[in-house]
Amino acid sequence: MIEYTGERVIPHLMKPTNGLLLEHIARYQFAILYTKGRVLDLACGSGFGSQLVAKAAKKKIDEIIGVDIDPAIIQYAQGTHYHPKVTFCEGDAADPSLPDKLGTFDCIMSFETLEHIKEEEQFLTNVYKMLKPGGTLVISTPFGLGRGKPSSEPFHVHQLTFDEFHDLFHDYSEAEFFYQRGVLVETKREGMHYPLGIAVCIK
Repeated sequence: MIEYTGERVIPHLMKPTNGLLLEHIARYQFAILYTKGRVLDLACGSGFGSQLVAKAAKKKIDEIIGVDIDPAIIQYAQGTHYHPKVTFCEGDAADPSLPDKLGTFDCIMSFETLEHIKEEEQFLTNVYKMLKPGGTLVISTPFGLGRGKPSSEPFHVHQLTFDEFHDLFHDYSEAEFFYQRGVLVETKREGMHYPLGIAVCIK
């Protein structure tokens, strides 16, 4: 039995107007622009986003692999969010062997993952290894007090600052940054406070 904890996004257990649900949908809708070929949804959670993208981008994607560390949520995803182009499997985003297990991808999506992972460097190394040359990474994280600083969110290791998030992607040939406030995703506007950042990086 899957329960809504306030951290996992389980659409059928949430009101359609739930802010967290709408924000997650907005990120996946944004990512559709960049998906093509073989796609990885790393830390896919309940799998609704993998299915959403597969339906919307079925003409330009070959397959989506949804990976999450929680075997119960993967079982839920397999039973609830089936799509012929989506495969769900258990895996640790910070496992050094993950690239050997999964291979390479044209696009990697990973939303609200960084803040949960102590082994940040290994996670980012895995992502870079799994992305094909010319491939696109779409990744998001909430902003906070910074690396190693306490967070008010019980499931978060920490929350990066604006500058720390920007500094993660120097190995990529291109990096463009967007910001999210509610369902609005946009480039930075002066005077606006954004609780969350999204990076779109080309290898």
